[in-house]
Amino acid sequence: MNPLTDLPLPPQLRDPVLVKGLLQVAAATALAAIVLGLSYVRDLDLERELGGSFARGFVQVLAMGALIGVLFSIPLAFSGVVLAAMIGYAAWESRKRGDGVPQAFRVSLTAIGLGASVVIVTMLAAGAIESTVRNLVPVGGMIIANAMKTNSLALDRFKSDIESNRNEIEALLAIGVPPRAAVSEHVTESVRASLIPVVDAMRTLGLVYIPGMMAGMILGGANPIYAAQYQFVIMGMIFAAGGLTSMTTSLLIGRYVFTEAAQLRGFEASQPTIRSLLRSLR
Repeated sequence: MNPLTDLPLPPQLRDPVLVKGLLQVAAATALAAIVLGLSYVRDLDLERELGGSFARGFVQVLAMGALIGVLFSIPLAFSGVVLAAMIGYAAWESRKRGDGVPQAFRVSLTAIGLGASVVIVTMLAAGAIESTVRNLVPVGGMIIANAMKTNSLALDRFKSDIESNRNEIEALLAIGVPPRAAVSEHVTESVRASLIPVVDAMRTLGLVYIPGMMAGMILGGANPIYAAQYQFVIMGMIFAAGGLTSMTTSLLIGRYVFTEAAQLRGFEASQPTIRSLLRSLR
């Protein structure tokens, strides 16, 4: 008798492989605990953020796994609603990296939405993304997630650069330098820094970075050359979405950090609610 299979649970939860999965989760959790311990020992004060992110990620991916069958059964038209919700949540999370930066949520929503949407629609038209929920939602979600990562890095770098060089920027404004010119160097650096991960991934693709999607396709019986080609297409989508997102973020944020009188706004941390953020979009 197998106590797991005899329990009155849905078929997905009675699969014996779940026991093996739990052991693997325990191993990954132990490694994460080492990181948290090192953060505590070094007094980095990152334990709450790192631990919370790790735990929430586990719960969220389990929830998605449980709902994946239902998700794939929805009509194709509703996949657009799912992707729009993903973009909204990605913007909500990403704007935290620019907490205090004026209109951080508006910038994040616009940049992630534009970067991800242009790539998804273009690759749908090209046939690289199949027009099925089973293909569109996972690939679209991957593109949105990477656009969010790029936006977060751009906001974080821009915020830190402006705060570190506020006196210098205000001195430039005082002698008549146009606002955009006064922050142009910091805007450029934020774009460059935000694209480092995706550029490094492209440079090492196939040599150091061997993507799981390509390996999965080959193990599933696909032509290895086609698997490599499709993986490059995926990386190209991520690269394009990241580039469009980062450049849109830098363009908008450079505008919102100044008042109508061309003065640099202060960055004040806040705890906005979803309602207040929606009002700010008006």
